[in-house]
Amino acid sequence: MKIEQIYTGCLAQGAYYIESKGEVAIIDPLRETQQYVEKANHENAKIKYIFETHFHADFVSGHIDLAKKTGATIVFGPGAETSYETYIAKDNEVFKLGDITIKVLHTPGHTLESSTFLLIDENGKDHAIFSGDTLFLGDVGRPDLAIKSDLTKEDLAAMLYDSLRNKIMPLADDVIVYPAHGAGSACGKNLSKETVGVLGEQKKTNYALRANMTKDEFVKEVLDGIPPPPQYFAKNAMMNKSGYDSFETVLKRGNTPLDVDEFEAIANQEGALVLDVRHEDDFVKEHIPNSVFIGIDGAFAPWVGALITDLKQPILLVTPKGREEETVTRLSRVGYDNTLGYLKGGFDSWKKAGKDIDVLDSISPDDFVHKTNTNDLNILDVRKSGEHQSMYLNLKGVKNFPLDFINDNLHVIDKTKTYYIHCAGGYRSVIAASILKARGFYNLVNIEGGFDELKKTGVQMSDFVCPSTL
Repeated sequence: MKIEQIYTGCLAQGAYYIESKGEVAIIDPLRETQQYVEKANHENAKIKYIFETHFHADFVSGHIDLAKKTGATIVFGPGAETSYETYIAKDNEVFKLGDITIKVLHTPGHTLESSTFLLIDENGKDHAIFSGDTLFLGDVGRPDLAIKSDLTKEDLAAMLYDSLRNKIMPLADDVIVYPAHGAGSACGKNLSKETVGVLGEQKKTNYALRANMTKDEFVKEVLDGIPPPPQYFAKNAMMNKSGYDSFETVLKRGNTPLDVDEFEAIANQEGALVLDVRHEDDFVKEHIPNSVFIGIDGAFAPWVGALITDLKQPILLVTPKGREEETVTRLSRVGYDNTLGYLKGGFDSWKKAGKDIDVLDSISPDDFVHKTNTNDLNILDVRKSGEHQSMYLNLKGVKNFPLDFINDNLHVIDKTKTYYIHCAGGYRSVIAASILKARGFYNLVNIEGGFDELKKTGVQMSDFVCPSTL
């Protein structure tokens, strides 16, 4: 028996490769599926099953493409309905894979069809659970993402309580827990940085598995502090339910080099968004006018999903050299399949062609603090509200303006005013500034290095809740 976790940090997502006696099961595969095919071929094995723990909201799974390539059966838990061929398992149904068995435990709560897959080894012993978003290390899945359900989030949270206590907690303490996500995922609120654990440890440390916890207490605690889900979650879940273009088609279309004139013509004629994924420092120094920055080396895919509201938005890319295919791939993981190509030769080719160039005004933390001594400034802190409330600049004119909700809050700022923008380290503030400039806010100044560098200046801070928080 072989179990391999294939973890993708950008999405904080774990897919799983399970093999026994030449038969393979893949659990929650990523959009790009050739990696699983090659792994199975290398082991002279055949992919027999593709198990989906639920309709994922935070990424587009590769189950449909993988089934077409391999002939494997896609398996969902009870209640799932799809527009493509699948096998809908019954609760407690078992599937043979070589010498081992995979048992379906229907664990609704995160979503109605959510299921946990229990791996029983060749000796008949419960070995591991692949818990999807039902159970994380340190947390459980948020119960507010069901597609078109008449149930409330309170109803689903109550279901999750029953699922955990009736299906998961009775299992032995030494059962290994393989969750779908780790820290950084928006599918929970307190996920551990660890990506593999054991059930006994979760029974001791996970707040949601606390002994003697009532259902009412569970519902209240699970729902407390959950922010609204990113706008792309429901759209990704529907793609996973209804189907999508093949990854190879998306990649071929997006991984197309365009010379400067072609690039500019498409941007002007088709209303394509120019997405610059270089490092934020490069964008600050020079960029294509009206382009939007979301750097490939940050939490790229989740920020794209949170900020670009139309999955079908035509996109043109400005990338670091050699990272064109990677960028198209990572966009496709969250359902942005309409990339039309990339700027051949990168930003340098734009400069050499003599095209217009824009810059983002910036200021050092020391110069900013010096300016606050003699001026009242308008300051936008684009960190999350929890970050802001834990510590913020104790200066007149500070407003928490979370990047997550920038598209909803443009009305609260004034195009005639100058704003100084900071985040924690400089990545999110440049994203925010680029979006604002593209929307006609031109009087913007980025504070270099963000809050981390501002703290070193000795400027006055506060850890009380700021009354100007949106």
